[in-house]
Amino acid sequence: MLKAKIMHRTFKSLTAMCLLFVFGLFLGCTTDKQKPIELSVFAAISLTDALGEIGAAFTAESGIKVYYNFEASTTLQRQLEKGASADVFISASPRQVVALETNGLTEAESRQDLLTNQLVLVADETAEISVKTPDNLAIPEISRIAIGHPNIVPAGTYAKEALTHFRLWETLQPKLIFGMDVRATLAYVTAGNVDVAIVYKTDTTLTEAIKVLYALPSEAYTPIIYPAVVMKSSQRKQLARRFITYLQSMQSGEIFEKHGFTFLD
Repeated sequence: MLKAKIMHRTFKSLTAMCLLFVFGLFLGCTTDKQKPIELSVFAAISLTDALGEIGAAFTAESGIKVYYNFEASTTLQRQLEKGASADVFISASPRQVVALETNGLTEAESRQDLLTNQLVLVADETAEISVKTPDNLAIPEISRIAIGHPNIVPAGTYAKEALTHFRLWETLQPKLIFGMDVRATLAYVTAGNVDVAIVYKTDTTLTEAIKVLYALPSEAYTPIIYPAVVMKSSQRKQLARRFITYLQSMQSGEIFEKHGFTFLD
């Protein structure tokens, strides 16, 4: 009888231990682990290299991982208007930010104008082309000119303004090839698909295979301004503001300047 009781108790103990073990496994599977803090940033594609470095430095300092979505600014604007999730939006033009502000999609008083840029005309390093004035773009030797699509790419919008300023927009229509972002526009030159392209000055730091033929005068187009803003739907608004502040730091400024950008005064 005693032996039977001991065996019964042992069985109950083993059963209880097994149940506790299984329950522990269940808790381990169902209990949420603490997720690392992350920040989602939608940014103009011309900022890819500079923000990549800045994001790495920010992560090293804060432990917060930054995830980027780089596209043409208008493409990003449309994604955000359709409900895409982002904490910070950095555009290559105020126009896209203003559109989001108008639709009530940005956090009030969070906008900070960060940077400026310039437009330049570039060609392949080996090209035997000389451009002394914008009127030279009409010569027969230049048959294909790449610019960003004016309805999508801020660089293309600025380029259209400049060509319109010099009364060349209509004249050059047959020569124009439109890129879906500024990097694609530059690639037309490096791939030999066009003779010249109008891009940002900052893009000339990406490759030694191109040369600058002409810097378009700043009075020919709207000042190029890169604003950053916190999205209203962000669940990390304080962190988003912290990141924008970090973009204005001396450390970030050195990285931006290395890539050809200029801080706004």
